[in-house]
Amino acid sequence: MGCCVSTSSQSTCSSRSNGDTIAPTCLEIGFCGQKSARRTSSDHVVSLHQLPSLPNRIFTNGKSRSSCIFTQQGRKGINQDAMIVWEDFMPEDVTFCGVFDGHGPHGHLVACKVREALPLKLLSFLHSSESGQNGSGKACFRGNIKPESGESEKDLSAEDNENSMWREAFMKAYKAMDKELRSHPNLDCFCSGSTAVTIVKQGSNLFMGNIGDSRAIMGSKDSNHSMVAIQLTIDLKPDLPREAERIKRCKGRVFALEDEPEVHRVWLPFDDAPGLAMARAFGDFCLKEYGVISIPEFSHRLLTDKDQFIVLASDGVWDVLSNEEVVGIVSSAPTRSSAARILVDSAALEWKLKYPTSKMDDCAVVCLFLDGKMDSESDCDEPCFSSATIQSNHSENPVESDDGQKPEPSLRRNFTVRSSEENETCGGGVGGVFVDVDDGTSAAEDQNWSGLEGVTRVNSLVQLPRFSEERPNS
Repeated sequence: MGCCVSTSSQSTCSSRSNGDTIAPTCLEIGFCGQKSARRTSSDHVVSLHQLPSLPNRIFTNGKSRSSCIFTQQGRKGINQDAMIVWEDFMPEDVTFCGVFDGHGPHGHLVACKVREALPLKLLSFLHSSESGQNGSGKACFRGNIKPESGESEKDLSAEDNENSMWREAFMKAYKAMDKELRSHPNLDCFCSGSTAVTIVKQGSNLFMGNIGDSRAIMGSKDSNHSMVAIQLTIDLKPDLPREAERIKRCKGRVFALEDEPEVHRVWLPFDDAPGLAMARAFGDFCLKEYGVISIPEFSHRLLTDKDQFIVLASDGVWDVLSNEEVVGIVSSAPTRSSAARILVDSAALEWKLKYPTSKMDDCAVVCLFLDGKMDSESDCDEPCFSSATIQSNHSENPVESDDGQKPEPSLRRNFTVRSSEENETCGGGVGGVFVDVDDGTSAAEDQNWSGLEGVTRVNSLVQLPRFSEERPNS
């Protein structure tokens, strides 16, 4: 990594060299009673064309004001992981973070497309919800709500309204993102897709939404001031009982292959393909009629002074490192700005030691330090850029400009699957996470499910279906 990106300006607006002011980079939410500061709806919209000019948004290896990010290509082809940290996402100390793990022939393009578009959709739906509440005379959307003993029921209701607003925005943004991928004219998502683990830190509030098996954890101090790991999201694997039940209700199949009994996959009802190793994802439209969904699990958490940092990473990290190991590596890094790189290096070493005959998966890491502080000096060996200093994304081309890059070859298997019996197991535990599921089932029975037992050392897809354009009549 290299020199630090300039994030000294706290303003939500940028200035051109000639002194003209351009549109703000975020929503004007959280200014109760300041009608003079309100802007028209057009001022709240950040387009894809504006993204390269945003100063506090990073998506390549480097660091920002309070975070560091790093990704490394595995040995399965092009790097299909994408990541983002967007500070000043909104006023009132709001930061957006996300990690996206693509899979399939065009997974790298799907992940990059989601990275670019999903935060904008979230902003748009938040603005719509906030405008509707203000127009109906409800409580203003505040940046940091901490109920105190003297607060009234109306104040507590305002907190509920805020949580409901964020939940609705996450649900609508994910739905709109998947809809856009389905109708995209230049991107084939029929057998390609991406995971997503996204968080928004707003003061002491943490809002999370995730699909797939990328994961978020938090490093926190216990009563003895020792660092402990808290898993914030659940890996949405096909062998999670309620996920498997939903898939079976939709006529999809869930089972593991004989040579990888620990990896349960989703299969079409009429073909031993594609063998998707996750129960929820963007894209993968060949399986959307058979139980794979893009509805995120949403959760909210109040941060405390004991909470130190948050780590988001793709499954290339979690396949070889435990939550506790990740927290230990990040907390013991010589400098905060090197934490993400050291974590990826540690995962790469573990791949060689634990699974020398397996191909290392892509790894992407976001480390967000909750006190908002970073090292005074950079220890980076590579240049670090924000989106304000990058006009082209080099290897991570936008979806609309795929210049004939060779897709990742799918892993073909020559044997016949003999059994479709499902082997549903349950074990491990998730601490301190409360999820809100919107697929019609209760999450109470899944609170002790960790998703840590299944080690995915193979491609997310086993093989492509034998058809590509037309779906068979059901």
